[in-house]
Amino acid sequence: MKALILVGGFGTRLRPLTLSFPKPLVDFANKPMILHQIEALKAIGVSEVVLAINYQPEVMLNFLKDFETKIGIKITCSQETEPLGTAGPLALARDKLVDETGDPFFVLNSDVISEYPLKQTGDPFFVLNSDVISEYPLKQEPSKYGVVVMEESTGQVERFVEKPKLFVGNKINAGIYLLNPSTLDRIELRPTSIEKEVFPQIAAENKLFAMVLPGFWMDIGQPKDYITGLRLYLDSLRKNSPSKLTTGPHILGNVLVDESAKIGEGCLIGPDVAIGPGCVIESGVRLSRCTVMRGVRVKKHACISSSIIGWHSTVGQWARVENMTILGEDVHVCDEIYSNGGVVLPHKEIKSSILKPEIVM
Repeated sequence: MKALILVGGFGTRLRPLTLSFPKPLVDFANKPMILHQIEALKAIGVSEVVLAINYQPEVMLNFLKDFETKIGIKITCSQETEPLGTAGPLALARDKLVDETGDPFFVLNSDVISEYPLKQTGDPFFVLNSDVISEYPLKQEPSKYGVVVMEESTGQVERFVEKPKLFVGNKINAGIYLLNPSTLDRIELRPTSIEKEVFPQIAAENKLFAMVLPGFWMDIGQPKDYITGLRLYLDSLRKNSPSKLTTGPHILGNVLVDESAKIGEGCLIGPDVAIGPGCVIESGVRLSRCTVMRGVRVKKHACISSSIIGWHSTVGQWARVENMTILGEDVHVCDEIYSNGGVVLPHKEIKSSILKPEIVM
């Protein structure tokens, strides 16, 4: 079985992190976000993953070569010469996705995190009776997503509406699909949207089916949702794999710490914190609702909350970093500095406080 991951473009919503790495390689819960998806696909028998990409394909493939061997899955690339939207990449990769077996294939958006119940998606009922299978979670404010109106008992989609201005339902497009090869006959090789052009057409023919996604779901393509997604992910680990979480007298709530990280005395870590490989957290540090990526040093008595600290950065003694501060790679915050929502580009030294949210270039 095969799968295609829509890797997308420049990742502007996650800058400054995506100034150093393509968005799918940005760490989430201590590993590149795309690896969460590749591992889930491998677990249900997918043998080949195609990355639909138009930005830095060589960086992606070079990085993933090692994981190809470790995970035991073939990873190839379908490169766009121009942005093709969310449906055009499927037409471009047709020869990679369709073979003599006629098996359906998965399509995933690269910046989605969930429990990936892909085995349930592959239920024969859906495969035999639909051109497309999509998964949809429950959502209270669905207006910024595609919304599905469906028959609960059969899963048949009555309407698919992309980003409605008026409320039409509370089940949204989760960006996880299982498509029959015949679906590709509907897609031209041009910039086109699977949500606006393909799904509504199939729904009108009564051939679009959906299932409500169990567990959690989040689009982590922007900082606020990234932090929310981390909380949901760690909650899921607590329920399904609690041994992966860190415990101890200095831990509060759900915390994920790489085994190579070092944490000093008198710290209070959590809730909802991920600390990456090679990090050094000195004594008396307070961390909550944040990600501290690979190689970061947080010095004595610093406080970090609701923020993302990029690779190999430093937060000085008694510094306070909060309110969705995003530090790019190799940023150094000096001692006793306060950052209130600062977004700092890579390789900067912050010598004066950031009193209100702003971009530091």
